Amino acid sequence: MSTDEFYDEQTDQSAVKSAIVSKYFWAWAKAIIPTAKRYRKNIAYIDLFCGPGVYDDGSRSTPLLVLERAVGDDDLRDMLVTIFNDANSEYIQSLATEIERNPDFKSLKNPPLILNLQVGEDLADYFENHDLIPALFFIDPWGYRGVSLRLVNAAMRCWGCDCILFFNSRRIKISLTNPRVAEHMDVLFGKERAYRLRSEMDGAPSQYKEAAVIEAMCHALNENGDLFVLPFCFRNANGTISHHLIFLSKHILGYEIMKEIMARQSSTMAQGVPNFEYNPACETQHILMEYTRPIEDLAAMLQQDFAGKTLKMVDLYHSHHVGKPFIKANYKDALIRLEQENKIIANPPKEKRKKRGSKPTFADDVAVTFPKRGE
Repeated sequence: MSTDEFYDEQTDQSAVKSAIVSKYFWAWAKAIIPTAKRYRKNIAYIDLFCGPGVYDDGSRSTPLLVLERAVGDDDLRDMLVTIFNDANSEYIQSLATEIERNPDFKSLKNPPLILNLQVGEDLADYFENHDLIPALFFIDPWGYRGVSLRLVNAAMRCWGCDCILFFNSRRIKISLTNPRVAEHMDVLFGKERAYRLRSEMDGAPSQYKEAAVIEAMCHALNENGDLFVLPFCFRNANGTISHHLIFLSKHILGYEIMKEIMARQSSTMAQGVPNFEYNPACETQHILMEYTRPIEDLAAMLQQDFAGKTLKMVDLYHSHHVGKPFIKANYKDALIRLEQENKIIANPPKEKRKKRGSKPTFADDVAVTFPKRGE
């Protein structure tokens, strides 16, 4: 599919992507604004590969969804700086026209800045050498050209900056072993990691290659271990992986917010546990989900990891969920199950807590005591 064909109509995949980005933008902005106000800073949304704004079928893409959110909020109308860039001049002209058509956008204190730049090392230089206001970066290239670890690291350098990268894992899996694009792969993964990844993929089955690519990318983006990284998988109608959306934040709150957003956009849930992927083929796979029991797995994990300890539910959740597919509600369900089976002691106990239907609730401040192993 060419880039022109891509914008003919909005696919379900692109609709889910836009929903995730625009919902996180709103949550991120509301979390950042109080501190930004205190230091008299603006905040920014920066889209480096913005596209035309509207698909040929009339569907609005992410830039317009973000601006529509902004004009409906007093703080955002006053504080938001938006930068939309694309190397395709026709897309930029189309987006500018769509923005001009909406009179509500004129209420923004900072008019959208629309650029027609090629993304590459010059932009990475700029981000490295300038202190940025808090910004949410959306990096959604057609393929991978122009994207590098250096660019992403530079975007994440300053306080309050988060990044969402739409990562074409299918094309990159193919390109890794193509010597003609070796330089692009080296700047994307880092030269040593790209070399190791090529060696690992040599003769490996396709499914392993897909997992290896996303694992390597997540590790490359978090080389120093100081970021929270969360991938979301997109599959085609035939069930094969096409892209990953990779979220990066320096703050646990951003990770938790995005985790909840991605959970709600997931195609399937087993016992309320999200699979963190959009898969249009999942309707034919619901029978298999009946054999998946992740809440039991989580309950067993908690018994193992917290044996002999007493702590509040919210502290248990915060110390345990990073890097795991479980959301806050899953932890509460697992604890309710353990309490009903007399495998933990809760304070206050279930008899003194409110009920949700036939089940007791499990508030954040409920204390949980796990017996020591063997008791």
